[in-house]
Amino acid sequence: MHGTRIAAIGHYQPAKVLTNSDLAVLVETSDEWIRSRVGIRTRHIAGPDEPVDELAAHAAAKALAAAGLTPDDIDLVLVATSTAIDRSPNTAARVAARLGVPQPAAMDVNVVCAGFTHALATADHTVRAGAATRALVIGADKMSDVTDWTDRTTCVLVGDGAGAAVVEACPPEHGAGIGPVLWGSVPEMKHAVRIEGTPPRFAQEGQSVYRWATTQLPAIARRACAKAGVAPEDLAGVVLHQANLRIIEPLAEKLGAVNAVVARDVTESGNTSAASIPLAFSKLVERGALSSGDPVLLFGFGGNLSYAGQVVRCP
Repeated sequence: MHGTRIAAIGHYQPAKVLTNSDLAVLVETSDEWIRSRVGIRTRHIAGPDEPVDELAAHAAAKALAAAGLTPDDIDLVLVATSTAIDRSPNTAARVAARLGVPQPAAMDVNVVCAGFTHALATADHTVRAGAATRALVIGADKMSDVTDWTDRTTCVLVGDGAGAAVVEACPPEHGAGIGPVLWGSVPEMKHAVRIEGTPPRFAQEGQSVYRWATTQLPAIARRACAKAGVAPEDLAGVVLHQANLRIIEPLAEKLGAVNAVVARDVTESGNTSAASIPLAFSKLVERGALSSGDPVLLFGFGGNLSYAGQVVRCP
């Protein structure tokens, strides 16, 4: 079996920025209220003419360019999203068409906030088995489409965006560029985070999610590190799902990654669901906070009360 690695990453956000003060015009809230509870200052919001697949394609094009590749080099496209409007054609097929990828396997993965790390593991397994040689793995969500903008408990959280990674085969002697995944779910708590109804609307049981994330997930994240043979204190970076700063900070502290840069992109991007991990990871790389070969824990959690994490080497 082949080894795998992330060859490059990229991200994209819409131009429109919605501030906490802007939200205070829509609902009864304030900048202080939002910052004190979730740590978010701003978020990017896509326009009506910017569908999910467009966000995804922009991020994927940047990842391809960073890897020095063309669409012809890709034979698998995986898109993690829970906000696609249409059932078919799926978002992955639309992205492939936008980019001009000739004949890829094209699949969507819907594990909501843990979608990107699930999709990354799927690409890793597929390339290791020899069923693909190079994959585009994308997390993209347009949460503004599924938000009730009169509900201050949810509308203050969300943002739109996309992040992408190029996953490719590499010789086994180069080591594990993508470590083994640890994934699972808590089915009895599946309603704690949901996008349901007609039209679909995002809702959650915030306190239940907070307690689960801060008490149960630190041990699970440590197990993901152990599967990769990396101690938490040896991590150079920790990129958790960017749900809420009040979840990210205690989870990272309990993990014990004392020497790691912890992604806090939620403060400027909000909760972008499946996009949050690749978006935050790409920004850390772009600004030079991580170096090539650094071990980084990616850990997604949330919708379906699902989780998935793996240690990767920074491209």
